[in-house]
Amino acid sequence: MKIVVLERNSVGLDVSVEGIRQLGEVTEYANTTAENVKERIKEAEIIVANKAPLNAEVLKEAREVKLICEFATGYDNVDLNYCKDRGIKVANVVNYSTDAVAQHTFALCFYVLEKLRHYDEYVKSGAYAAQDRFSNFDIPYTELAGKTWGIVGMGNIGKKVARIAQAFGCKVIFYSASGNSTCTDYERVDFDELLGRSDFLSLHCPLSDKTRNLIDLDALKKMKKSAVLINVARGPVVNDEALSIALTEGYLAGAGLDVTGTEPMKESNPLSRILDSNKLIITPHMAWASIEARQRCVSETCKNIEAFLDGKDRNIVQG
Repeated sequence: MKIVVLERNSVGLDVSVEGIRQLGEVTEYANTTAENVKERIKEAEIIVANKAPLNAEVLKEAREVKLICEFATGYDNVDLNYCKDRGIKVANVVNYSTDAVAQHTFALCFYVLEKLRHYDEYVKSGAYAAQDRFSNFDIPYTELAGKTWGIVGMGNIGKKVARIAQAFGCKVIFYSASGNSTCTDYERVDFDELLGRSDFLSLHCPLSDKTRNLIDLDALKKMKKSAVLINVARGPVVNDEALSIALTEGYLAGAGLDVTGTEPMKESNPLSRILDSNKLIITPHMAWASIEARQRCVSETCKNIEAFLDGKDRNIVQG
């Protein structure tokens, strides 16, 4: 089998992909942009990708492709309808980054909630050493205990976050954007109620027609002015311009983002102009990327390919 790995560096050079090399004739590319995809996959039988677009236009000349494997859980870069018509199977990796993303969710939350940038700089500036009292808490912060933690997307990550929030003493509520959730462990509410009640709102939903721009200016205005928004899902679930307005005009106390509308984030993004880290922290889409998670991602991809070669379906996302 001719295997083309389009975005080898997406799992990090510190993580081995030797397992994939054992499964066929492998060609690796460090990264692949939209302009390069068509040429690089034209002889591939198996494609391993992450964000490179695999739509009808780029796949139509790749006549040998039989399997597309995602180095990810999300697969919105693939035209599933076209692949189904062509008989191309698409496999993703599930539950490999749950612990890492849940951990980062709270890292973002606490950074904004407890004003950690401010207090770290206060100490390192020498201001703490120069004062005559033992403590400083000039910017107040609150506790999680007794607050309401809202969640959009009660999948594996959402459930993990819910359990952690409960451990901190939060009341957990959630909204199902798809309407298909079967979760009964937590209170399910409609969208407006979620916005109005949440002291903390974290997003863990896939990107779809139902979730694109879900958090727009109208939604942000319905949230508590003391609320904190956390997005570790997909960037376009939140309207960046609307969030910029909400943070600037005080509709929202703060936000922690691991994703933005475009990746990498463009300099023209209005969020780039908000330099107050008490209000906003942005990390470069790395919530999923603990060493352990990236190792699991490669291992699970290998298992998906092995299953395909054995004539079995594993993590195939088409219905």
